[in-house]
Amino acid sequence: MALRADWLPALTAFESAARHQNFAHAAEELHLTASAVSHHVRKLEARLGVALFQRHARGVSLTVEGRQLADAAGTALADVDGVLRSLRGAREDEGRVRITTLHSLAYTWLLPRLPDFAHAHPGVRLNVDTEIALTRFNDGGPDLGIRHGPGHWPGLTAHFLMDESLFPVASPAYAAAAGIASARDVAAHPLIADHARQGWHDWFRAAHVHGAKFEERYTFSDTTDAMKAAAEGLGIALARSRIAVPYLERAQLVRLPVPAMPARWGYYVVYPAHRRLRPAARAFVDWLLGSLPR
Repeated sequence: MALRADWLPALTAFESAARHQNFAHAAEELHLTASAVSHHVRKLEARLGVALFQRHARGVSLTVEGRQLADAAGTALADVDGVLRSLRGAREDEGRVRITTLHSLAYTWLLPRLPDFAHAHPGVRLNVDTEIALTRFNDGGPDLGIRHGPGHWPGLTAHFLMDESLFPVASPAYAAAAGIASARDVAAHPLIADHARQGWHDWFRAAHVHGAKFEERYTFSDTTDAMKAAAEGLGIALARSRIAVPYLERAQLVRLPVPAMPARWGYYVVYPAHRRLRPAARAFVDWLLGSLPR
């Protein structure tokens, strides 16, 4: 027997009634009356020549045939609903850009610039993911990322965005009381570290301070927390120049009068080499690459 279109309302009403085991609840879900649901079910039973529900004082329950049809109808309608959702989602995703980056960079560098992008591209919606783990760019993953590293990752196209330097910072009150005049003086203070791949050992070596004993008293997984700890006066942090900007501008931190160290890595805009960027994602990449003077 071929399934005709005029069966669909009856099957929909039956599937809902079977799921709820209640005509009134099915009616509420479908925005119908209970009598309309009952009519659809009786019409279906008449066409099939079998009883789908047992009616009793406490309500209804499925017959063996009803359970068989309910299982098939539930699976089929769920499959159709899934396809409809994916088609609708694909259309809605045309204007959405999914971005992965470091929390510290999003908080201190990206967010202050986003109003400019929003003004230029009001129809684009952004999802920003700042998980610590390195995100995989699979089919369900982000469109692009801003990564800190050497500039080459297997399977990814990488465009250089900006470099940076590293230098010691402290709260203004702490810096005033510390009396630091040279790089070696820094070693005598409690140091604040993060999980960046360049740290205090590298800075002391670059500053030509050899054999100094120092204590990394506080260590944070995220650079933003390390900056906040220094601003609270806990000690001296090794700041990355791009991340430190808002703290320095608000005078929450000051640079100490000691050398800066060029960073070994820079920031790159990356996206899968095998996948063409959608127009919204391409607009965001173009904006990123044009957002800094060269």
